[in-house]
Amino acid sequence: MMRLGQLIGLKKENLEKYKKYHSEIWPEITSMISECNIRNYSIYHFNGLLFAYMEYVGEDFEADMAKMAADPKTQEWWDIMKPLQEPVDGRKDGEWWTDMEEVFHQE
Repeated sequence: MMRLGQLIGLKKENLEKYKKYHSEIWPEITSMISECNIRNYSIYHFNGLLFAYMEYVGEDFEADMAKMAADPKTQEWWDIMKPLQEPVDGRKDGEWWTDMEEVFHQE
């Protein structure tokens, strides 16, 4: 299993809208997340930042992420979410959510 942490900004005026969308998340989105071998997925908010934590339990992360990115319903969801978000400074080229380095873990 692979644990992942990611970070992105959230435009302050969009917090309530973002929370509402996620409280009523489309079933196609949750199904695709599961189909792509992501488990224990959470998003937290603090002071204009979103932190996502997830566990990947599949065999081919790149293939599963490509499958998710190619899904029309996921693309529709992302088209709604992206204008609400602000990528953080210092991210790698091509990143939207910034991958974080795990520095400690305890089971």
